[in-house]
Amino acid sequence: MTVSRHVVHVDSPTEQRNQRTTDIDQLPTIGVLAAINAEDREVPGAVQAVLPELARAVDYATEALRSGHRVHYVGAGTSGRLAVLDAAELVPTFNVPPDWFIAHHAGGERALRHAVENAEDDASAGAAELSSTVSSGDFVLGITASGRTPYVLGALHGAKQRGARTGLVSGNPRAPAPSTVDVLIPVDTGAEVIAGSTRMKAGTAQKMVLTSFSTATMVKLGRTYSNLMVSMRATNAKLRGRTLRILHEATGLSSQVCDQALSEADGDLKVALVHLLSGVDVADAVKALAATGGHVRNALESLAAHAS
Repeated sequence: MTVSRHVVHVDSPTEQRNQRTTDIDQLPTIGVLAAINAEDREVPGAVQAVLPELARAVDYATEALRSGHRVHYVGAGTSGRLAVLDAAELVPTFNVPPDWFIAHHAGGERALRHAVENAEDDASAGAAELSSTVSSGDFVLGITASGRTPYVLGALHGAKQRGARTGLVSGNPRAPAPSTVDVLIPVDTGAEVIAGSTRMKAGTAQKMVLTSFSTATMVKLGRTYSNLMVSMRATNAKLRGRTLRILHEATGLSSQVCDQALSEADGDLKVALVHLLSGVDVADAVKALAATGGHVRNALESLAAHAS
């Protein structure tokens, strides 16, 4: 294997030695785990500090999806793998179309399991991929621990040239804000337990940010009713049981009534829910949901206004 001679020194807290864990290799097993756990407890506060910026990203994503456009994730290494995971889980959890959230990972599918040499250093590859897949009106969210990953920054530049809005989740508050980014989300998790191992606190923060970002976007789009997953797709016995439980929780009606409503709605939880909560027949529930973009609460309010 050829080793690149190109060297970059990243000025980031994640690359510094953590003075609280310098003796970690001398601790008993429970001590090692306690040290890791103590550092992990710092992550939620770091994420909380960037909630205003994250809210802007959610609003950009919501606007893009409401207008028929898409959300793209772009990352490399751990960041890219977390992005792929988040995008994949949205399909069964919220029954979103598979092209609503597109994850782009430096090095492609092979890099999900194996390191691909220099993939994250190729800014032109990132720019080319996004230039060929993004369209004006999309929202593109880059994720990088260092704040300077060339593949990610190149992708954001390519997306911006195509007229997309862009955001960047960075684990490095010292990195300059790229001119191509509409919203910068700098999560400062500090020095890692093991210096430079950004799959640890930085990765945990990225997972929290992505989960919060996508879940909040789904809530804004009406893919939930209250705190219930009414858009989920029941693909196995466990999820079919959950569907019935959700319908019971939302309506307070018996399992038998809920099961009957689901059958009449051809298994569509939202249709059954609107049917039971509003008292209209299934056909009218379908129409109300279609008129409100599948938003249960808005459909119920529309039906109530029409009835009054």
